[in-house]
Amino acid sequence: MRIAPRLRFASFAIALMISHYGFAQTSPITYNEASKVFRIDTAGITYAFGINDRSELQPLYWGAKLGATDQIPPARVFPEAASFDLTTTVTPQEFAGWGAGLYVEPALKITFPDGNRDLVLHYVSHKIDGPVLTVVVKDISRDVFVNLRYEVDPATGIVSRSAEIQNNTKDSLNIESASAATWTLPRGTDYSLYYLTGRWSSEGALQHEAVRPGQRVLESRRGSTGHQNNPWFAIEQGPSDAQNEGKVWFGALGWSGSWRITVEQDQLQQVRVTGGFNPFDFGYHLAPGESLQTPIFYGGYSHEGVGGASRLLHKFEITKILPQRPNPRPRPVIYDSWEATEFNVDEAGQSALAEKAAALGIERFAMDDGWFGARNDDHAGLGDWTVNPKKFPHGLKPLIDKVHSLGMDFGIWVEPEMVNPNSDLYRAHPDWVLNFTGRPRTEGRNQLVLNLARQDVRDYVFNFLDKLLNENDIAFFKWDYNRNWSEPGWPAVPTEDQKQVYVKYTQNLYSILAELRAKHPRLEIEDCSGGGGRVDLGILRYTDQVWPSDNSDSFDRLTIQDGFTYPYTPGVMMALVPDSPTWRNHRTLSMQYRMLSAMQGSLGLGGNLNKWTPEELDTAKQLIAEYKQVRQTIQHGALYRLVSPRNGSEQSVTESVAEDGHEAVVFTFLHSSQFGYPYPRVFLQALDETAQYKMTTIAGQAAKETPETASGAYWMHHGFDPLLEGDFQAAAFKLEKVGGQ
Repeated sequence: MRIAPRLRFASFAIALMISHYGFAQTSPITYNEASKVFRIDTAGITYAFGINDRSELQPLYWGAKLGATDQIPPARVFPEAASFDLTTTVTPQEFAGWGAGLYVEPALKITFPDGNRDLVLHYVSHKIDGPVLTVVVKDISRDVFVNLRYEVDPATGIVSRSAEIQNNTKDSLNIESASAATWTLPRGTDYSLYYLTGRWSSEGALQHEAVRPGQRVLESRRGSTGHQNNPWFAIEQGPSDAQNEGKVWFGALGWSGSWRITVEQDQLQQVRVTGGFNPFDFGYHLAPGESLQTPIFYGGYSHEGVGGASRLLHKFEITKILPQRPNPRPRPVIYDSWEATEFNVDEAGQSALAEKAAALGIERFAMDDGWFGARNDDHAGLGDWTVNPKKFPHGLKPLIDKVHSLGMDFGIWVEPEMVNPNSDLYRAHPDWVLNFTGRPRTEGRNQLVLNLARQDVRDYVFNFLDKLLNENDIAFFKWDYNRNWSEPGWPAVPTEDQKQVYVKYTQNLYSILAELRAKHPRLEIEDCSGGGGRVDLGILRYTDQVWPSDNSDSFDRLTIQDGFTYPYTPGVMMALVPDSPTWRNHRTLSMQYRMLSAMQGSLGLGGNLNKWTPEELDTAKQLIAEYKQVRQTIQHGALYRLVSPRNGSEQSVTESVAEDGHEAVVFTFLHSSQFGYPYPRVFLQALDETAQYKMTTIAGQAAKETPETASGAYWMHHGFDPLLEGDFQAAAFKLEKVGGQ
């Protein structure tokens, strides 16, 4: 039978929808022509905004899913609260231009060539395409258009928002600030804010404070994400401090350059969050016909507290963000040579370490800094990416072959965005670094930052990395970035374009990573920036794992890793087992404690294996084997933070539950016991109350009266007692469903 063209097209469209969603369904996005309300309904959330009588986009609702027949009241222009608070500033806007008496944080601010700085954005049109909504707004008199993009993930309810600013005028204009989105919460005063702060070797410090009138600004002005703040927030309503209860709105910015998130409670108690490029020292010159794409600002809602918000973000990252999405393979157990050899790498020494690593069950051997150029310390060699012939007279191939013969793949350290002034590259191209003409060039760690915004620099970086991969069987880059920007000048371009460096540098970084992965599909990459100085949902689209901190002290890591997992999945959280005493605090820790601390994320070894005792090596080998049995659950399961190590806590407990619920893995840690008090009883979560679970010990002990098998209800409500006493003790346990229930 012949099928009409329209029917064939309809069948093809249905097939595409089934392929995308897994089943045929209508779009989760609707538009009510009568009320002029846009509505997104999916995965436990409803997000709605409308067009008011002034043609402004106005937020209406964001929170728990509403009934399908519930009518959301249409947008309305608010009356002025006073002559000091005009209707244009008290009426909430979905994406506000700075103009018409707006006093709250704008999403977009522009200066036109005639000096005008007034920008008022009104609705023009929209398009719904499956899970994507695009709304076009335009200035009331000038041909400046903004395409607002919304994409919803049906599985988590997380909405991805971004803006494309188009200059369709006949003259250039200057964008002074550009955000991806403004998120508007229900009006109220009972909100509290979670965010992360830190510094080098002390990342992931979770802050929790009341949302107060005015602004709380989270930002980096450093050219990259930064250690000091992370581009993530969670806002909780009500007095609850429980991990898994309460209403929480959360968001994360996907940008690895300078950024800003502003949490604001205005004079009428309206709470909003605006995020995008950092406007500090920003000025994007946009010529006629050109456009600027903002980063993506992701936002979600959970009724299961900040713990539930974390689990939604983790699931979203695994299925929608990471390079191997939606089913990334578990991270291999890695060995990194830095602590053992630092810059003193050579073929014989690395081969000896590789033999020891392979004997322990290591799957990936990564040679760290010191293999290239005149790289004997951090004063020289960066930029000269040729193999040092004294250290490796026959190139890297003999070492790589040795590693492969031992059953491991091979990785290598690179820092492509940096250059030492004492290098052949800098002597040939001193103009390739960020600089202001005639001004001093501030060094950090004896290095300068290459200006990746330049096309010639971008091409140089890609080409040497591509050559390294073409000539050697390398499976893994540890990509480092060991300083922030200074003197962020770009004197090779016209003055009005020089501040574009803040955008084009990061865009070119992303393009290098994307092109390398496309050309070398087996390549995996770790993002590192002196630890956690560049961790965000932008870089995670191109890298498989991140290094949360240069501080590998296993006790400190409990707090660092606790904070890290609020926004980021444990599957990307690299954790290396250090030597003891640890370099950071000179603290002596048992091998069992060090191993269990690192096993909460993506496990690796980072100590000097040449100095480990036979007993330490045996413990490491045993626990690596145990880890491989449960790493899928640890890396990609649902994380429950049962006891926090923060605020001087003597204990820390985490539980990871497999996606299908067939097993749970529990880690327990004790700093110090006092006065003979026993370790607090552990109550598990998220088990099937009616199923039977068998407990086995990974390391340590539980009280002798602990049953071998009990119901999920027993483990959650009765709980069990780990036997931990003394100082710096740890134990881990696995619970498996019995009989394939």
